[in-house]
Amino acid sequence: MEHTKISLEQWRALVAVVEAGSYAAAAEAVNKSASTLNYAIDRIETLLGLELFHIEGRRAVLTASGRTLYRRAKALLDESGQLERLAGRLAAGEEAELRLAAEIIFPTWLLLECLDALSADFPNMRIQLHESVLGGTSELLTRGAVDLAIASSVPPGFVGDPLMRLRFIAAAAPHHPLHQLDRSLTLDDLRQHRHLVIRDSGSQPASSAAWEVSEKRWTVTSKATSIRAACMGLGFAWYAEDIIRQELDSGQLQPLPLEKGRERDATLYLVFADADGAGPGTRRLAELLQQQPRSRKM
Repeated sequence: MEHTKISLEQWRALVAVVEAGSYAAAAEAVNKSASTLNYAIDRIETLLGLELFHIEGRRAVLTASGRTLYRRAKALLDESGQLERLAGRLAAGEEAELRLAAEIIFPTWLLLECLDALSADFPNMRIQLHESVLGGTSELLTRGAVDLAIASSVPPGFVGDPLMRLRFIAAAAPHHPLHQLDRSLTLDDLRQHRHLVIRDSGSQPASSAAWEVSEKRWTVTSKATSIRAACMGLGFAWYAEDIIRQELDSGQLQPLPLEKGRERDATLYLVFADADGAGPGTRRLAELLQQQPRSRKM
């Protein structure tokens, strides 16, 4: 086996300095002295015969070689972390905690039923549930913050299995002005009224322009707030039909009679953060989710 010149700690120093933007900030982030980090970078440059940074004014900027090595070092550290987590799971036999991200459009009742069934097999397992929206789900996966995700898209570098197709309808309270027009509605009609939108939970929100039909928008962070506002007649929104089934059945909300595009579809995917390293609890939850009622599946 070939002996490596650079240690993981030295690569970790490089990644820390690049991501923090300075030696001082990196030192604080990784709880090491700036001189220790500086020495680690110097050793990498000396051992490899490459310049990682050059000075522009008062700033140290990555060279082309530095940028390449930074990207590969980050991937190496991520792989190392995955390997250690896998070893820990193998040693423990099962996870003490399962971290799950679920798009808020996934039916809550179904998610809770699956988690309840999981607890019968793993009664001592802790559950960390992240109820996420669009880009927030992908971020949790790419950051390694969750073990399993129910996502509306599969981020690059991951593989997802189609789990469920959801039907969306535009809805508003029966006393909302749109229902009082007593005719088929156009997008121009919708643009005259307030659109209730749920905020993307990611730090870099994905584009949702196709769903945002009005400049008159209220953007909220939870589906409960959006549904409550719609029931009060404060606006209209697109909802997964399963999510507002109770409000539809009780008459608190009614589908808007759109002339075109009355329904929209979205697909949810089941995505492992690390399929090879997934523990028995994570795998069991995936099985339970995939065994959901066939009428609601792809």
